[in-house]
Amino acid sequence: MSLNYQSTRNPELKADSRQAILKGLAPDGGLYVWPDMAKSPVDLDQVMQEDYMGIARIVLGKLLPDFTEDEIKECVEGAYSEKFDDPLLTPVHDVDGVHVLELFHGPTSAFKDMALTILPYLMRSALKQSDEKVMILTATSGDTGKAALSGFQDVDQTAICVFYPHGKVSDIQYRQMATQKGNNVAVFAVNGNFDDCQSRVKELFMNEELNEFAKQNHVRLSSANSINIGRLIPQVVYYFDAYRQLVNNKVIKLGEEVSFSVPTGNFGDVLAGYYANLLGLPVRKFYVASNSNNVLTDFIKTGVYDKNRPFIQTISPSMDILISSNLERFLYFLADQDSKQVAAWMEQLKQEGKYDIGEEYRKKMQEKFDADFLSDEQTLQVIKKVYDRTGVVLDPHTAIGYQAAYQHKDEGPVVAVSTASPYKFSRDVLKALNIEDLDEWEALHKLDEINSDILPEKLAELEELPILHETVLNADQMDEAIRKACGELYD
Repeated sequence: MSLNYQSTRNPELKADSRQAILKGLAPDGGLYVWPDMAKSPVDLDQVMQEDYMGIARIVLGKLLPDFTEDEIKECVEGAYSEKFDDPLLTPVHDVDGVHVLELFHGPTSAFKDMALTILPYLMRSALKQSDEKVMILTATSGDTGKAALSGFQDVDQTAICVFYPHGKVSDIQYRQMATQKGNNVAVFAVNGNFDDCQSRVKELFMNEELNEFAKQNHVRLSSANSINIGRLIPQVVYYFDAYRQLVNNKVIKLGEEVSFSVPTGNFGDVLAGYYANLLGLPVRKFYVASNSNNVLTDFIKTGVYDKNRPFIQTISPSMDILISSNLERFLYFLADQDSKQVAAWMEQLKQEGKYDIGEEYRKKMQEKFDADFLSDEQTLQVIKKVYDRTGVVLDPHTAIGYQAAYQHKDEGPVVAVSTASPYKFSRDVLKALNIEDLDEWEALHKLDEINSDILPEKLAELEELPILHETVLNADQMDEAIRKACGELYD
């Protein structure tokens, strides 16, 4: 057992990779990080010889050293075999000079599938030779919930409770979660926004009474959000695979730097790219693309993180976030692994709703990161322009990342990370194309008529599936919902 991982806030709180996955959150509320990650670079020459699953075995073997080679292989094959509708899993296509990395070919048509198809296998492997059960607590702004529910459905020794902001996800996202089958799943709408859900979930992880209750029932609380390193690490893989595709397609030469434009709210997706960079992937710049909840844009431009601003409900709901949890892991590396400084910033955020990293760290951050944001109106304009020029339909999140990439494509190769299928946001996509006054299902089929990508079967069938989860509660009722689930969901 090697205690590679430690809390971002206290280096004395250590864990091996199995423990870190099962715990999700460190005991002090910090996130697990591996300080020496950059000292174990990935062999790019080896990456060039592999397919997606081969690269996954390399990356996971590097970052999860307590798992055996056979365990990693079993997890990778279980997660990625015959579950994706493209043989490349995450293909890269040129769209008017921007290299678009498509991450929506999995079972729930969103990038979260790349990690949440494998996390249940990792947890099940970590639970071997134990009678312990795991309760997954997950807050979602839209896509994580369904991907986690799909991944953990009927997995032995696990159960999952998903909390999403009531009325603040797309109709398709709602039905994906509300129709979820499985004896070990529970879904709850929460009055409030995503930050209310996420903050409460993190509080409950630290709640001594709830943890004691779970312990008495032989249950361990854990997470499927990207605060869990088992969720984050698999996302590193597609950055290496995108690079491999660019080299093999002779877009770049091996060793040449590329940039990535990433639509993100919780900072997890772009953090995975930063981890890939620490592991030796040649990256010139990361462009953090936000919607009108542009707290990350302001932070990267000014060095001041300030969540004290109005929450705006947008057409890119998975990015409607004002508290970017995964930013803490980046701050840890930015501050040269100064845990006390990170803890101080996080305490200031908790008490005042903001913190300032200062000029030195701001300049250091800006050497590798830049940022921009689009309003809803601007996002719709990008969708229309790209469709008119290329015939390609982008979802609202991808459109934001695409525009940031397009603005910088003359500075060198840039990859825009496409995080979701446009079918998940059909009405807004069609609004951009001047087709309105359709209900969700009419819009879904209308988009199928004009889009070159086939409508995924699992989205098409949602219209006919029965609603199985209808509970709406307040944030202060989440505790009781979890206690009830602990007693009911392990049949």
